Amino acid sequence: MEKTIADPTILATHMSELADKRIDILRRIGDVGSISEAARRAGVSYKAAWQAIETLSNIAGGPLVEKIVGGSNGGGTRLTATGKEVLHIADELTRARAEVLSKFKLRDNPSLQNIGTSSLRTSMRNQFPAVIKTMKIGSALVRLILSIDETHLVRASCTMESSQLLGLREGMPVLALTKATAVDITADNPTDARRRDNEIVGVVLRTERDDKGGECTIQLPSGLIIVGFVKAGHGLRPGMRAVATIPPEAIVIALVS
Repeated sequence: MEKTIADPTILATHMSELADKRIDILRRIGDVGSISEAARRAGVSYKAAWQAIETLSNIAGGPLVEKIVGGSNGGGTRLTATGKEVLHIADELTRARAEVLSKFKLRDNPSLQNIGTSSLRTSMRNQFPAVIKTMKIGSALVRLILSIDETHLVRASCTMESSQLLGLREGMPVLALTKATAVDITADNPTDARRRDNEIVGVVLRTERDDKGGECTIQLPSGLIIVGFVKAGHGLRPGMRAVATIPPEAIVIALVS
């Protein structure tokens, strides 16, 4: 079987050291020669550290670490040549990023910084900034309440390992992502004062024909735009109030800077 050659440049286009702990864990493994010790120093579980390395290796197309058998210290883990090159690329990207931010003076404007430094590319149509209001840590899942504007809170969840690798904490700015196909948009019912989890009220900007249904776009009072789908016979027209419902399990948490 032909051996796959890892390409660190592919990995570099997907990962940012400032956006994730995965590069940090890889660096610590290189420093201490132990995944368990690297996990402890990075403040994540051993399982999370292995998950980080596996994710990086998958993206790079080959192993970034390898086992050392025997020796005076009884063995350990070290970086492969590709793993070392990944760290070198990460250092150069961090340096280049700092130069660009300094040149355009984006450090003083967080909103522009998110646009100027994000390397996130995804098919998810809905990407909106949010702030983690509360975190409830369970045995396997971390449940989050996110504020997406002054009037709307949404619920989301992620695994414990993902929370650790992203370094999530209350008060932290994040991106909330969801596919348009996961968002159900219906006419607003003014007689229903109760708002269920992840019901977001806005005004219709665009919608497909009433007889067939399809894609629909609404705008919140804050200016936030959400894309979803309506069913046939929806009765919506531009300018009407509508409700977008997003299942908590459909929301993905991301960092971009």
